[in-house]
Amino acid sequence: MDVMNFLNEVTSRYPEAISFGPGRPYEGLFEVERIGYYLDAYTRHLSEDLGRTPDEVRTLLFQYGRTNGQIHELVARALHNDEGIETDPESLVVTVGCQEGMFLTLRALFRDPSDVLLVSSPCYVGITGAARLLDIETVHVPEGERGADPEALRRTVAALRAEGKRPRALYVVPDFSNPTGTCLPLPTRHQLLSMAEEEDLLLLEDNPYGFFTRTGTGLPTLKALDRRRRVIYLGSFAKTCFPGARVGYVVADQLVQAADGSRTFLADELSKIKGMVTVNTPALSQAVIGGMLLTHDFRLRAANKPAADFYQQNLAVLLDSLDRLLPAERREAAGISWNAPEGGFFLTLTLPVPADNALLERSAREHGVIWTPMRCFYPDDGGGRSQMRLSLSYLTPEHIAEGARRLAGLLEECCV
Repeated sequence: MDVMNFLNEVTSRYPEAISFGPGRPYEGLFEVERIGYYLDAYTRHLSEDLGRTPDEVRTLLFQYGRTNGQIHELVARALHNDEGIETDPESLVVTVGCQEGMFLTLRALFRDPSDVLLVSSPCYVGITGAARLLDIETVHVPEGERGADPEALRRTVAALRAEGKRPRALYVVPDFSNPTGTCLPLPTRHQLLSMAEEEDLLLLEDNPYGFFTRTGTGLPTLKALDRRRRVIYLGSFAKTCFPGARVGYVVADQLVQAADGSRTFLADELSKIKGMVTVNTPALSQAVIGGMLLTHDFRLRAANKPAADFYQQNLAVLLDSLDRLLPAERREAAGISWNAPEGGFFLTLTLPVPADNALLERSAREHGVIWTPMRCFYPDDGGGRSQMRLSLSYLTPEHIAEGARRLAGLLEECCV
């Protein structure tokens, strides 16, 4: 939090600087007038497709609603079309963003002090922050060049069990993860699923960036490959539809035993917790997302192609600019390197000097460019001290090219 607060402070003090900090979608892709259009589409669906009366429609839009959500059946149809995920709509909980989904899932799964959450190193701060609020121990598993490393995971699980602890679940972002942009190869996905079964682990799969690929089609999600209900799937419409709506969801189709001895979906247990946290996800937000799903025939991957093309252009501009401004021989001699993701919003740049607050301040003040220090994604093991995360999603291609030029000026000055 100290790093993020400092980043926000620097951004406010240097408003003219080009910022590679925010991991937000590009606002130029949004059309305000579409909000009313989608709301109308959902209202028509309620009355014409579902036969709701005007009074029932009014209640559904204005009142507190079903705790698990109103659009669960529509979301299930989209998951079938876009990801090949076959799930009972009743195993879905529609949440206030993916962040609430993380919180509910952790609260439901982790009840014993010996339970441990495994996360990659580096890791998205939202999941580690939620774990801290719930007093859940997190243990970081080092990533390989292509993301999660099954062998490192196996060693970590064995070491924890030797200490008398219970590794309960692994949080993983297989597609273009934040902050590194890595994408997990298909064989590794199968390995993780096999390990989850062997080691009695759950996999918490978070997939906000899977649509934003170079080819338009991606690798199968862990949940699509899951045959033994080892995967709890965390989804969001923030990056693909409408961040301000704050609508996410959890697919929790694991069967658990209720207090009366009956078997029910884990989703029902999440719903009980949600009822004490946010009561329900706002009906109007769900209506807008539901209208988007209906309008696009429950195929958001196709609907997001213009956005995917835009982000791919931004990624190409950033990589080409860095390569041109810092040719291979020159950067290798200086100890500068970066990865080249196939999609998503982020890449990681490694320096021969600390990428700390002092360098960030200097970068903003003297060169007019802002980035995120990677060390904030390594909260427990002190890694990432000579790395920066560059986010390419919030800028135009022109700003990215200029930002790369400014960044190269900083690197020439401090590293070359």
